[in-house]
Amino acid sequence: MKTDIFSAAINNRNNLRFLYDLQEILIEPYYITRERSGKKVIYGRVKKSNEVRKFNYEKILNIRVLNNFRFSPVIPIIPQAS
Repeated sequence: MKTDIFSAAINNRNNLRFLYDLQEILIEPYYITRERSGKKVIYGRVKKSNEVRKFNYEKILNIRVLNNFRFSPVIPIIPQAS
């Protein structure tokens, strides 16, 4: 479920808002992958900063796709292979 939401937001270049460790985070999502431990993570640029951070799926709650806001990536977005 989270992967579908995140993938659609990446493809449509929509911003995301969610709770992460009980803090509200607003990001431009870039990339979904798995760590060596097997846990899924999403990388995204935190709004109002130039920092690209990694967010663990299991700590993400209350996801909102902000359809009114689109972004141009700071780093190139690589299409995911199906």
